[in-house]
Amino acid sequence: MPTSSYPPRGVAAPRIDPLRKPLLIALAVALVALPALGCARAPQGPTPAADAFVDAFGRRDLAAAAKLTNQPEKASAALRSAWDKLQADTLTARTGSARVTGDTATVDYTYEWRLPKDRTWRYTGQLQMGRSDGRWAVRWTSSNIHPKLGDTQTLSLRANPAPRARVNEQAGSDVLVPGRVSRVAFTAADAADPGQVATALAAVLSRFDQRLTPESIRDAAVAAKGAYTVALLSEAESDEVNTDLIGLPGVTITAQWDLVPTDRNFAPDLLAQVRKTVIAEVDGKAGWSVVTMNANGVDTDVLNEVPSQPAPSFSLSVDRNVQNAAQRAVDARTEQAMLVAIRPSTGAILAIAQNRAADQDGPVATIGQYPPGSVFKTVTAAAAMSTGLATPDTVLPCPSRITIGERVIPNYNLFTIGDAPMITAYERSCNTAFATVASRLSGGALSAAAAKLGVGPSFTVAGLPTFTGSVPPSDELIQRTEDGIGQGKVVVSPFGMALMAATVARGSMPVPYLIAGRTTTVEHAAPTLTPQVTAGLRAMMRRVVTGGTAERIADQGEVYGKTGEAEVDGGSHSWFVGYRGDIAFATLLVRAGSSDNAVAVSRDMIAALPPGY
Repeated sequence: MPTSSYPPRGVAAPRIDPLRKPLLIALAVALVALPALGCARAPQGPTPAADAFVDAFGRRDLAAAAKLTNQPEKASAALRSAWDKLQADTLTARTGSARVTGDTATVDYTYEWRLPKDRTWRYTGQLQMGRSDGRWAVRWTSSNIHPKLGDTQTLSLRANPAPRARVNEQAGSDVLVPGRVSRVAFTAADAADPGQVATALAAVLSRFDQRLTPESIRDAAVAAKGAYTVALLSEAESDEVNTDLIGLPGVTITAQWDLVPTDRNFAPDLLAQVRKTVIAEVDGKAGWSVVTMNANGVDTDVLNEVPSQPAPSFSLSVDRNVQNAAQRAVDARTEQAMLVAIRPSTGAILAIAQNRAADQDGPVATIGQYPPGSVFKTVTAAAAMSTGLATPDTVLPCPSRITIGERVIPNYNLFTIGDAPMITAYERSCNTAFATVASRLSGGALSAAAAKLGVGPSFTVAGLPTFTGSVPPSDELIQRTEDGIGQGKVVVSPFGMALMAATVARGSMPVPYLIAGRTTTVEHAAPTLTPQVTAGLRAMMRRVVTGGTAERIADQGEVYGKTGEAEVDGGSHSWFVGYRGDIAFATLLVRAGSSDNAVAVSRDMIAALPPGY
C-alpha cells in the first residue's frame, strides 16, 4: 500500500519562524476547543422568559415581572391594577406549550386567582413573546393578564348580593319583607324637658301605634337610662314624619335594614317572635362577577359570573283568614283577650291573636299561666275514663254543694241537677260531680291524662315561646279535688288549651309548628288517648254546644267545646275551648266574668271565616 510522507522526499521541510510559534499554538488550541463550546449553548426559546414572568406575577413581585417585558412602565401599572381591582389574596400561575414563529412566539398560561371570601377564578390565555438581540422577552399587552382584557381596560370584582328571604303565611302572601326601617330613639337625659319631648313624639307617632302616649314614652325613656327605642318606622312611615321629628331634643333617627311587616296590624306580637328567629338566616349566598371597564369606568364585558343563591323564603303555618278573624274578635274586647287556633290534622298553628291590652304583658297567649276553671273538666273526664272510674253514661251526684275533706265545693249559683250521667254533668259544668270524680282518682291520674291531651309536655317550637300547662301530681285529697275542677294548683295557657282541643279532634296529640320545615321537639311525650276516651270526650263536648253552656255558638255548624270560668283575685277568667272541622281553638278573656263572653268571642271568630273553613 502506498504511503505518503510530509514533507515529500527530496523536499526540505518549511522553516517555522520561532516568533510565530506561540501564535500558532494558541490558534490550534482555540480550534480544538470549538466543539466543546457547542455542547454548553445558552438557553434557547421563549419558555424560560415566560416562566420567569409568570413566577414574578404570581409572587406579586410586580417590579420584577414588569422588567421582563418590553414596556416595563405600562406593564407595572397594569399588573398592579389587576391585583388591586380583584382584591386578590393569591395567584397561582404556570405556563404551558410554546409556539415560535421567527422572532415572535406565544406561550400558554393558566392563572388561578384566589379572591376574597374563598372565591376562585381560573382561566387560560397566551403570553405574547418577542426576541430582540437574541433575548426573549414578554411583548407587553393587557391580554397577558386576561385574553379579553383590552389595553385601555381594567378589571373589577363585583359582589352581587342575594335577595334576602321573605316570610309568608300559609296562603303564600308576604307578612315580613326586607326593607329599610328607621329607629326613633329618645334619650331623656339629653332633653331639658323630657315630658314636652314625649308629648311631641306621641303626637307624631301615635298614628302608627295608639299605645304611644306622652306618659308611656316619658316613663320608658327615663327608666331606660339611655337611648330608648320609641318606634320602628317603615320607609313610607319615616318619610311621612321625619320632618316633624328632626330637631327634637334627645331624639335620634337611625335608618337600618330589617324585616318589615307588610301589615302593622297583622299578628304583631307573633311576627316579632318570628323575626327574632329568622333574622340571622335571611341572607342568601352572594354572587360575584369580574367585569372589564373602559377608561371612563363603564362596564364593557363580563369575564366571569357566579350567580347569587337567594335564601329560601320562610313559610309560616299562620292562615291569614283565621288570624284576621281571630284578631278582629279579640280586638273588640276591652279586657285582655287572646285566641289561639291550631289545625288538628297537622299541628299547624293557624292564629295567635292578642288585643293591645294583652300585648302589654308579652306573648301571654302562648306562655301565660292561668287557672283553667271548668275547661279542665275535660282532663278530669279523660282521667276518669282512662282509669275505668267512669264513662259518659256513669251516673254521678250533682248537688248544689259538696264537702270533701274540709273544702266546700259549690256549683255556680248553687244549681243542682241531682244524680245525672257524667255527660250531662259535663254539659252543665257541674262542679260537685267532677269534684267527686277527682277525689276518687289516684294522685297522678290528672297529670297523666293532661299529658295525653298535650297539657304538661314541653315543646320547643321554632319562632315561638310556649308553655302548655302545669298539672302537678297530688296525693292530697283537697288539692286533687280542686285541681279536678281547674281551681287548684293547675295552670295552663291558651296555647295549651288549643292543643288539648286539637288532640280531642284528632284523636292523638298533634305536634304543633309555626315555621314550615322546622322541627318541633317534645319532651316527655305521653301515650295517645284510647279511641273510647276520644269518642267519650267528643260526645260530651258536642253536648255542651247543642244544649249546654255554649249554646250561643250552636248556629256556627258542628262545633265541639267546653266553657270555663276560673275564679281569681278580683274576678274570674272567661274560657272557651273547642273545635270545628279542622280548626281547634282556645279563647281566654282575663277577668271578664262569665264564660259566655269567651263563647261570644269564639263565635265572632268562626262567623268571620270564609265559606269552606
